[in-house]
Amino acid sequence: MATQKLYAGAKLRETRTRLGLTQKAFAARLGVSLPYLNQMENNHRPISSTVILALVQEFDFDVGELAVGEGARMVSDLNEALADPVFEGQPALVDLRLLATNAPAMARAFLTLHQAYRQANERLASLDEALGADGVRPGASPWDEVRDFFHYCDNYIDAVDRAAENFSATRSVDRGIEETRAERGISIATGDRGGALRELDAQSGILWLSPFASEATRRFQALHQIALLQYGDLIEATLDLARFQSETARSIAKIGLANYFAGAAMLPYERFLDAARRCRHDLDILSEQFGASLEQVAHRLSTLQRPGAKGVPFFFVRVDQAGTITKRHSATRLQFARYGGACPLWNVHRAFETPGQFLRQLAETPDGAQYLCLAREITSPVGGPAFRAPVRRFAIALGCVVGRASEVV
Repeated sequence: MATQKLYAGAKLRETRTRLGLTQKAFAARLGVSLPYLNQMENNHRPISSTVILALVQEFDFDVGELAVGEGARMVSDLNEALADPVFEGQPALVDLRLLATNAPAMARAFLTLHQAYRQANERLASLDEALGADGVRPGASPWDEVRDFFHYCDNYIDAVDRAAENFSATRSVDRGIEETRAERGISIATGDRGGALRELDAQSGILWLSPFASEATRRFQALHQIALLQYGDLIEATLDLARFQSETARSIAKIGLANYFAGAAMLPYERFLDAARRCRHDLDILSEQFGASLEQVAHRLSTLQRPGAKGVPFFFVRVDQAGTITKRHSATRLQFARYGGACPLWNVHRAFETPGQFLRQLAETPDGAQYLCLAREITSPVGGPAFRAPVRRFAIALGCVVGRASEVV
């Protein structure tokens, strides 16, 4: 099988600039000639295995950044933006790769311009609705802004992840919840609060959790509240760094970061990564070992991208019975389009027909990348007994590039 040549001139140039080295000094450290380095930085030559080895040995470089870095994400984002109906036809992927690798600043400028165009259209649509109706439908741009924030962080938020890991480092999660509850003067009770999964009564100091949720969900919701109470300053500082354009986006991201803390506390990074590798990412085993749901485990696997200790890059999605994607995270090249629907041949849609079973599929995307896809239906009862509350059915999908399939059970 022919190996794919690796062109990553922008990443090479970015690394050299970050280290404060001239081309001559950098070439000497890598053991190559100055002209050869110049050709690699300008994508006239691929990066050789010798150079990759030198990067690792000399600069402790994370090779994963070359495989799935900003360039790959940028190509996906350009492809997605150009699927907007405002454009007629799409450039070939090879042209998008050339733009992302040779002119990344221009690519980012185009994406920023397209984002501004989308937001302007959404504001106009909201204004039109406000003029013609009593209520205003909020635009989708805050959700897209939050989605992009997590996307460009590789779905990994280091400060929040390490804080959650420290929370679970010397005690069990349940013990941590109990100790924090006592410190904060809060009692936890289960009771039907109008279908809410979680509700904090500030006056009485009672955190109400839904009696109809699973034990794993109640544990997750308690940790979500602890994140807001105990680690509120850390979350606010992270939000400040993100510089969201609207308070709506900031509020959405705050919920997302609290959820991130809860998942990371239930499934602490190093311990969970080690367990995942030992059982070859068996979701059932990991769910049982950590007292988490299958969805929580699959979601967490898509966030294991800590620099220097990365796990298998997974994508994770959750869809409802109508085929709408309700959650999406990807540490792979595969991204999920804002425009158009998911492929109807994808096994995640068939999972509703086989409850309780994992479906496996080898899938190929238009750019030629192949993925191992696992899919399974999950049932999520909320709000009350089945006779007076609907049972929400979803399907989850977890996937990785086929080259890493041997690491999955």
